[in-house]
Amino acid sequence: MDIIVKMADGNPGAARVMADMFSQTPAIDPDNVLGGYGPVLFLDTLGIYGPRVWMLYKDVCGADITKTVAALRAVQMGIASNKKLMAAIDGKEAFDADATLASVKERLPAFAA
Repeated sequence: MDIIVKMADGNPGAARVMADMFSQTPAIDPDNVLGGYGPVLFLDTLGIYGPRVWMLYKDVCGADITKTVAALRAVQMGIASNKKLMAAIDGKEAFDADATLASVKERLPAFAA
């Protein structure tokens, strides 16, 4: 919980998204060896904090936690670029969350099964 509070940087929406990631990722991405910690730690690796977490979830992934976890997993797996995801969060580039989810599912059949 301390990690989530610190990374949320006072943004309640970001805190909720990360709490949802933590609780729902084991079912969404059973291949993630870090379970619920995986996507939250990867947000930290990418330097996505506070309102940018909310923007990733709400604006880039259509308020869909599965698509949000898939977007992070896609960057991790090299399906999508970090640069493109960051540009999408900043509203400078489109990011196809549906196609990204499909690509992740293709490589990880247990994802969101």
